[in-house]
Amino acid sequence: AVPFLIRLFPGLLTKFVFLNFLAFPFFVDLRRPELLLNNTISLYLVTEPDVTVGIWHTVPGSRGAEAWGKDQRWYEEALSDSHPVIIYLHGNGGTR
Repeated sequence: AVPFLIRLFPGLLTKFVFLNFLAFPFFVDLRRPELLLNNTISLYLVTEPDVTVGIWHTVPGSRGAEAWGKDQRWYEEALSDSHPVIIYLHGNGGTR
């Protein structure tokens, strides 16, 4: 019965393989990382038409005092300075 249901509803396969509908930890708003992590903000990148990727920008602890109380513009400018950028790809858990 399962192959028949997948053939009829291919969207079910992506839901059950990738589990995008699950958000863990529960009841945490991951769109506001500054409530959970120091020196972190949430940004969004448009990679293709109709495709937006949410990212967190976290500056290292050594720049924590400098980042304290800064707005999104400061974080965006910090991405273009001479400091290295490390990209961490966490997978497909549905949350950042």
